[in-house]
Amino acid sequence: MTVTTRFAPSPTGLLHVGNIRAALHNWLFARQQSGRFVLRIDDTDAERSEERYVAAIRADLAWLGLTPDAEVRQSERFALYQQRFDALVAAGRIYPAYETAQELDLKRKILLGRGLPPVYDRAALTMGDAARAALEAEGVRPHWRFKLDHDAPIAWDDLIRGPQSFDPRTMSDPVVRRADGSWLYMLPSAIDDADLGISHVVRGEDHVSNTALQLQMFAAMDAAPPRFAHAALLTGAEGKLSKRLGSLGVDHFRAEGIEPQAVVALLARIGTSDPVEPVADPAPLIAAFDFARFGRAPARFDEGELAQLNARIVHHLPYAAVADRLPTGVGEAEWQAVRPNLTRVAEAADWWQVIEGPIDAPAQDEATQAYLAEAAAVAATIDWSGDAWHALTNALKTSSGRKGKALFLPLRQALTGRDHGPDMAALLPLIGREAALARLTAGR
Repeated sequence: MTVTTRFAPSPTGLLHVGNIRAALHNWLFARQQSGRFVLRIDDTDAERSEERYVAAIRADLAWLGLTPDAEVRQSERFALYQQRFDALVAAGRIYPAYETAQELDLKRKILLGRGLPPVYDRAALTMGDAARAALEAEGVRPHWRFKLDHDAPIAWDDLIRGPQSFDPRTMSDPVVRRADGSWLYMLPSAIDDADLGISHVVRGEDHVSNTALQLQMFAAMDAAPPRFAHAALLTGAEGKLSKRLGSLGVDHFRAEGIEPQAVVALLARIGTSDPVEPVADPAPLIAAFDFARFGRAPARFDEGELAQLNARIVHHLPYAAVADRLPTGVGEAEWQAVRPNLTRVAEAADWWQVIEGPIDAPAQDEATQAYLAEAAAVAATIDWSGDAWHALTNALKTSSGRKGKALFLPLRQALTGRDHGPDMAALLPLIGREAALARLTAGR
């Protein structure tokens, strides 16, 4: 059996961090098992689905490196849904129901008021043909429900949550089709999973009850169900569910200068027993992916942790990976020099300005100005083809008697305008002899 996973977003909005995590889990498992990762666009809701969101979903997955092996769209599969629907109606597993939304809401309130679970009472199953015909003659069209088998306990071994069990008598027969003929999520999803040979469904724990219902749908269609894995949901840094998580997506991460590798590295590991590491290549994440390492506690997503991870990844990015995002003139030597001081690639532009100039060096007292004049005289005599920085500072240490901060800080300030920054041994040759001499004498 070829392992086949799927990511099934609805194109009614942009992907958020929770969606991205689900897509990543499915992609990682498929790649680890040398299987297939399918993108299924769940666009049965014609009114809310938009092509711009379909394009955005594809672009977001591409930015993250989660390339699907195939793509299908539910809007192109209605004939298949109708075929399966008709068969289930004929088999008595789907039946029409005529209650209005108001009537159903009243029934729920009555049950809750009695301290009972708000389970649908199956009144539609007792309706006679004459009553149905009378309603339809009045123009009332039914919605359609899947009839659960109350005699068959629902159980499965979840790859993350372990043994799961549901009593179908405590569950309402789910509505699978609206009165206007449009489809709800449950049945088309099960039909697609069976038809596309989906072997594993990896999704959030908010779908656990959906899985219980869909397992009976697979059985009714005489189709082998996939294996299921339900991951704990994300929480915010404050330790509880956060609406902000629903607004964090690829556009936000890109605007913040976050690398896709950082998003992938964090989302692959949070909620598991594995440490979060600055992994720029997904190969180690693929190799280590294991449902047994997922915990049941909510997974904590912290933007501060993501920013720190991003900086660590930037420190290891090769020049070729960032060259097209660097200012004109920044080559591999410049990148290697400034990279350890960056938290985001875009910050390289600030250090390129330091290298190219002009800079705004702080004013210095007379003693420091004299020291910098001495430094300029020494800099004019050293060999710039070698290690100019250590040649300069070693000579000044002897001639001036300075050491430590008193030796180094005035030089850094005069040469870069900053108190801190990249290793001066790497930076000084990039600034160059003439610019360095001019900066050392600029305050006189």
